[in-house]
Amino acid sequence: MKVLHTSDWHLGRTLHKKKERYVEFQQFLNWMVQTIKDNAIDILLIAGDIFDTTIPSNKAQEMYYQFLCELSINTKCQHIVIIGGNHDSPTLLNAPNQILKQLNIHVVGSITDNPEDEVILLKNKDGKELAFICAIPYLRDREVRLVDNGETARDKDLKLMQGIKEHYAKVCDIAVKQRDELNLEIPIIAMGHLFVAGGQTIAEDGVRELYIGSLAKFGANDFPLSIDYLALGHLHVPQIVNGNSNMRYSGSPIAMGFGEAKQQKVVLAVNFNEKNAEVVPIKVPVFQNMLRIDGDLAIIKSEINKLLLAGGSVWVEVIYTGSEIVADLCEQLNAMVHNSSIELLKIENLYVTNQIFIGEMQGDGITLSDFTPDEIFNQCLEVNQVDALQRDELLICYQQILHELNENDSRAI
Repeated sequence: MKVLHTSDWHLGRTLHKKKERYVEFQQFLNWMVQTIKDNAIDILLIAGDIFDTTIPSNKAQEMYYQFLCELSINTKCQHIVIIGGNHDSPTLLNAPNQILKQLNIHVVGSITDNPEDEVILLKNKDGKELAFICAIPYLRDREVRLVDNGETARDKDLKLMQGIKEHYAKVCDIAVKQRDELNLEIPIIAMGHLFVAGGQTIAEDGVRELYIGSLAKFGANDFPLSIDYLALGHLHVPQIVNGNSNMRYSGSPIAMGFGEAKQQKVVLAVNFNEKNAEVVPIKVPVFQNMLRIDGDLAIIKSEINKLLLAGGSVWVEVIYTGSEIVADLCEQLNAMVHNSSIELLKIENLYVTNQIFIGEMQGDGITLSDFTPDEIFNQCLEVNQVDALQRDELLICYQQILHELNENDSRAI
């Protein structure tokens, strides 16, 4: 049995809120179909964040459903299992469940009322059992934790971690019980979308810890021992969890930002011999070249000239770190790439940025929209000289507010 593990497609994502990437996404999806054919994949696992927002564009949805149809009709892939991530709308993902199930596409967009509904026994066309899938979606705070009056931040964190741990244990115990009752020697494959302590992230990749607070972390040892392979989503860097080669993040398949541009993206082929798993990463091609250039003006111009000589389409993010004021930075750099295949998607002048909160902002088009909410809040703490003892608690409270806002499903009635 051959399984393909992928996650974090973020269909519909743009770069710097302006550059659409539909051509790139379509190239990836076409490559996925061919890869599944070439590797004779039996089961495709998509571990959350199929879309970039809870209100994906019509084009993003069209690409998603066309891919599912193409895979069902034109490949020998027997099952597709999809779980919701924190970016996905559970309502949107779950809406066509009954129709998709007829195509052996199993979707668990959110936690279910009955944990047995998150346990899926997959069979081949001849009725032979292949695997039990524990399809556990992103678990929202309100779904796994009861709120008590007077709780401290530590109490909330610990109860949330315990709730997540108990849910994984409950679902996996059901799979073990069903496997024992049927006297089968087939693997239990768990899917999840969460941040596991020690996970590697990259600055500015848009990934934050899903479970807020610094006092409690969900650890690799909190997963049930009955899991034969753990297919995780959320972190964009492909990685092994806690040294266990059968616990993995597949990472995002294309660079979701310039911070990821130098990563080798992969999807994970998992070959099973009964319950034993062998994982083989499959490299994903680069469909669009991206590059971040930082330095003073001389370095930036030198790197752009190299790109001009090399030719080819490149999306570039420029970060000026020089100490001299360059009032016409954008004009100079845009003139260099005029009528070329190089696109400067962002030009950030750190000399200007560093002055923004102390009233010395220059005129390079820098606005509050160029900063993340966390960056702005941290700057506010600095400007107001908030005591270090209060800062951690204020930051946790602030992150909890953002977390609750981000969890709202805008598609729900």
